[in-house]
Amino acid sequence: MTTTCPTLLAALPDYDILPGPLWLIVTLHLLTLTLHFVAMNFMLGGIVIVLFGRIENRWQNPVVRRYLKLFPSLMAATVSIGVAPLLFAQLTYGGPVYAASIVSAWLWLLIPLVAMIGYYFLYGSAFAKEGNPRVKVWVSVALLCLLYVSLVYSSVFSMAERPEVQKAVYEGNPSGFALNPNVGDWIWRWLHMVTGAVTVGAFLVGVLGRNDEQVFKAAKRFMLGGLILASVTGVLYLLTLGDHLKPFMKSSGIWTMTVGIVLSLGMLHFFFKKKFWGAGAMIFVSLGAMVLTRHALRLVVLPEAQNPSTPYEGKVVPQWDVFGIFLACFLVALYLVYWMLKTYFTDHEGET
Repeated sequence: MTTTCPTLLAALPDYDILPGPLWLIVTLHLLTLTLHFVAMNFMLGGIVIVLFGRIENRWQNPVVRRYLKLFPSLMAATVSIGVAPLLFAQLTYGGPVYAASIVSAWLWLLIPLVAMIGYYFLYGSAFAKEGNPRVKVWVSVALLCLLYVSLVYSSVFSMAERPEVQKAVYEGNPSGFALNPNVGDWIWRWLHMVTGAVTVGAFLVGVLGRNDEQVFKAAKRFMLGGLILASVTGVLYLLTLGDHLKPFMKSSGIWTMTVGIVLSLGMLHFFFKKKFWGAGAMIFVSLGAMVLTRHALRLVVLPEAQNPSTPYEGKVVPQWDVFGIFLACFLVALYLVYWMLKTYFTDHEGET
């Protein structure tokens, strides 16, 4: 037995390699994550506003009906674009993320099933006849599914930043049904994400309902309220960082966070003036700034051995053919999204 084990281990492939330069992998992770957040925020925030906005005859309103028909496409974009940053995260933060997902294994594995359930109900609401009383229930179920997915992600990724918590939780509860017990580590970041999604979702609601005074007024209320709540929950999350707060304040994260805040305020001004191109550009850049801020914070919190800012000591075996295929598919996908959105908005220009 002692002679075969080393032989078997030697025969195993070497997994301590990267398929490309780490800087490229990190860049693609941040870019695709930003695009994922755009689609996700439009969908999640839109659902919240459709359900809770002050809109008379909600389910007969033409703008609401249009948004209902857009939800399945937004869900498809959210899931499809979300695959890439998740895969790049495995290369960028592979060890911590993998270990944290094992601690919450069953909750993590339920995510595809819950997402499919939410997708099903969004399709049901999109194809329902006008005035169908079940639409509210279907959209509510879809919202609960999305909140479940976001909550599990927040718990797992916050636990990925705390290796000592992973170890303690797994030793105490190896069932795979455990969330991060340090609720303060992730509840505020989760609420920050949800309220931020409402802010961004209000933008698309406002664009669709720009000629409907009632809908546009609801979009303005949710954008302002979402921005205020996102700011408050963001500050509360920073206060939970403890000893990591000071080094974060000295990192590049404080500058990207400042840029994101300034652009969010500018976006609010442009949106209220119905200057949608300017507001949309500011939303995209501010989301990118917040993704960079999250990355900078992760570099501060993660131990040096698991930190992507630490020089990589393993092998780098570039697979440029694979990256080329990814880039080609990525550009085609972006063009198709652009074409679908252009077609959608062109076909409905005179409806509101």
